[in-house]
Amino acid sequence: MEDASSHVTRDTVSILGIPVDRVTMDEALSRIDAMIASGTPHFVATADASMIVDGVGIPEFGELLRGAALVTPDSAGVLWAANRAGKPLEGKVSGVDLVDQLCARSAERGYRLYFLGAEPGVAEEAAKQLAVRHPGCNIVGTHHGYFKPDEDAAVAAVVAEANPDVLFVAMGIPRQEFFIRDTLPIIGARVAMGVGGSLDVYSGRVKRAPIIFRRMRMEWLWRLILNPRKWRKVLKLPQFVLMVMKGR
Repeated sequence: MEDASSHVTRDTVSILGIPVDRVTMDEALSRIDAMIASGTPHFVATADASMIVDGVGIPEFGELLRGAALVTPDSAGVLWAANRAGKPLEGKVSGVDLVDQLCARSAERGYRLYFLGAEPGVAEEAAKQLAVRHPGCNIVGTHHGYFKPDEDAAVAAVVAEANPDVLFVAMGIPRQEFFIRDTLPIIGARVAMGVGGSLDVYSGRVKRAPIIFRRMRMEWLWRLILNPRKWRKVLKLPQFVLMVMKGR
């Protein structure tokens, strides 16, 4: 994977040893435009508090995040930690919003997009809904995420045939990021990023948090209300806070 940091001077804040880029949405999109134009593969991460906790607890995952071409801030916890470190961020640059913005860019610039992940049928429905939302959006393929790691190479070969510029992978943290690491040389997408539950949102299977929750930076609570099985992930938020306060 090409490290865009070799071409761009990065302004980052280190949160528990993971560098998070101090970018706005527009700046992140400009960086992604440059990655696509370069013609070489790049890994982009959208970092929430749980991802950073995993990056600390799983050394192999932390190494992967530190090698990413771009790490965007994707939670209120990350914004809080950056502010505490004296390097405040303007706001979130989330995976779910990047999907939407890159679909809009695809309609304007012809970027070839591929949706991989979620339950069977979800990626296809998300593609249909986003094509309606952004007429002309160039979604060149979809594939569900219900396959085993020993099938990764075979799935990657299928995705590679579509020759995507941007690959969205929605298989959960850190499975989606490890899939990208292991298969991006096969797929060759210019940009690959993990986007968690974004395809569920755009398919209509999961309702995004109401604006009041987003303004209060409590989307995590909304997700827990809708799916109590996410309690393990939610518990990583107080763990993250304690780790930051202890300066680990």
